[in-house]
Amino acid sequence: MNAVSAPLPQCPSSAEDRRVSQPLATPTELRQRLAPSITSVRRVHEARDAARAIIRGDDPRLLVVIGPCSLHDRDSALEYAGRLARLAGRVEDEMLLVMRAYVEKPRTTIGWKGLLYDPHLDGSGDMAEGLALSRRLMLDMLDCGLPLASELLNPLAAGYFDDLLSWAAIGARTSESQVHREMVSGLALPVGFKNGTDGSVGIACDAMRSAAHPHRHLGVDDHGRPALIEAAGNLDTHLVLRGGQRGPNHDAASVTEALARMRKQGIEAGIMVDCSHANSGKDPSRQPLVFESVLQQRLEGQNALRAVMLESHLFDGCQPLSGQLRYGVSITDGCLGWDASECLLLDAARRLRQS
Repeated sequence: MNAVSAPLPQCPSSAEDRRVSQPLATPTELRQRLAPSITSVRRVHEARDAARAIIRGDDPRLLVVIGPCSLHDRDSALEYAGRLARLAGRVEDEMLLVMRAYVEKPRTTIGWKGLLYDPHLDGSGDMAEGLALSRRLMLDMLDCGLPLASELLNPLAAGYFDDLLSWAAIGARTSESQVHREMVSGLALPVGFKNGTDGSVGIACDAMRSAAHPHRHLGVDDHGRPALIEAAGNLDTHLVLRGGQRGPNHDAASVTEALARMRKQGIEAGIMVDCSHANSGKDPSRQPLVFESVLQQRLEGQNALRAVMLESHLFDGCQPLSGQLRYGVSITDGCLGWDASECLLLDAARRLRQS
């Protein structure tokens, strides 16, 4: 009796079966289509040099990265940029103001991922428009007279707008990532690594040491092709204290401890304090208290505190991404309103002048 072959079991669907690809413009194509003016290019590089000098301690001013938690509305972003540009001229002797231009948002689970990924705020995920809109908005903000900062979340996205940035952040969740450390190694701008979500600074210190060295790594070139990337190393990185699960870390004891940890590893860069996140308990109304702590430490001689970050928008608080959105109110983390932000910086500049 002849054996009958049993049917082969069906293989489960492969990863490719679960993905649908849509071609996007390459970084080179988008940069050529949406190119900055000569004036804006000069502004980017001058602000990079100034931020470097501040972080290194060669410029005594305070670097202030300030602006909306995330950009979601063109009109309110440009109104904020115009106001901040006017304020920058009033405090430039004591501060370098750099506007947050965050178009990517890390998510613990799910949620809106940022203007780059969902520009229509409806879950449609029109990334082609998101990339173009994000770059156009950054160009317009530069034209207002402001240098820009952003968090670099996805290394594949960085090439679309890193030429417009004068400062960048690597978040608490990604400071440990080898891929992000390699990316920073090849960037020609100052970058802050945030401490881990548990509040420890060891991960950020390791990241700074890694990014300072040359790397050869897998990546994509400006034409979107897989490539061997040779990165020369970035000496302009620094620590960002953002608090953690154990609470804030902006106080004098925490700063002293962080400095000791850095110096033990041969790191001499300055420190930025993020006035939001765990340092404020995610309560935007507490950001001025954190800022005051940093300012008072500087006035008492703690020169290693060289930068701060503030989440600020036209109006206080935040709102859910549903229904009719209120103009100038964040749809991600809560922000300090403009009036309080302006008063905070003007008063700080006055006190710094008198010191």
